[in-house]
Amino acid sequence: MTRLPPAVCTRELCVFSFYTLGVMSGAAEEVATGAEVVDLLVAMCRAALESPRKSIIFEPYPSVVDPNDPKTLAFNPKKKNYERLQKALDSVMSIREMTQGSYLEIKKQMDKLDPLAHPLLQWIISSNRSHIVKLPLSRQLKFMHTSHQFLLLSSPPAKEARFRTAKKLYGSTFAFHGSHIENWHSVLRNGLVNASYTKLQLHGAAYGKGIYLSPISSISFGYSGMNGLFLAIGRYVSPFSSLATLSPRPIQSRFLQSRNLNCIALCEVITSKDLQKHGNIWVCPVSDHVCTRFFFVYEDGQVGDANINTQEPKVQKEIMRVIGTQIYSS
Repeated sequence: MTRLPPAVCTRELCVFSFYTLGVMSGAAEEVATGAEVVDLLVAMCRAALESPRKSIIFEPYPSVVDPNDPKTLAFNPKKKNYERLQKALDSVMSIREMTQGSYLEIKKQMDKLDPLAHPLLQWIISSNRSHIVKLPLSRQLKFMHTSHQFLLLSSPPAKEARFRTAKKLYGSTFAFHGSHIENWHSVLRNGLVNASYTKLQLHGAAYGKGIYLSPISSISFGYSGMNGLFLAIGRYVSPFSSLATLSPRPIQSRFLQSRNLNCIALCEVITSKDLQKHGNIWVCPVSDHVCTRFFFVYEDGQVGDANINTQEPKVQKEIMRVIGTQIYSS
């Protein structure tokens, strides 16, 4: 199985570098895939910035040099200005237009709107510490019912190494982790952490301290903020959606069209005695024992099947078919 090229990497060799240096200029499909990833990063940043909890979850805050005064920070973590940051983010052009013009022309238009828009976009890309790749249709998990599917490796190499060591000792399995999209701006830069009993905790910790997971999709969909109804057909539908949602939609756009976004991650978790199972709610107190593998985004109340069970052999087989050797060759 061929290895997908990283669309966003831990170094500052990122999508913008590709455009600036002319790298991959002949590979339109790969550039488009990169633009989809950046589109996602911008959406996550916007969700965190527009959250009532932004003072807690918008972390890290950007460090951006003032283009008119290289000795000054236009955005400074020590002097946070969310209003100015929001203005610059609003001026960031839709990333999808990257595939419709030259990089220099796009930058010029951005600079006209707001001189801090382009530097902010560069920071959003370069500060991302995760490896994210938009999955082509042939490698998507069909039962998740969304075209917005990403390979997501958010663990630094040292953590992945510790994870592999533990996996050899105890084995591993897959489970979902649901968290509101506003939290992922931080997760991609700080990793998936144990937020129980900290200011970052949004939901209760009824089963103790740890990272909460579930082998059942509906439980994690609930944690992601999808508070809707499960109908008899086994699909999850927002109570605010029309019945038209039940009908298959036309082919979705490659890019995110809505600000009403929900997401869910599929993680690999070590099956040691530390993993506490309370029915279909699992708690892993050891953060090194949980690594993200996939990320799924849904728009306007759409969601995948509510009754997916990662412990079913057919589901595990499909996950492994899609993952292949990708994790360990990245």
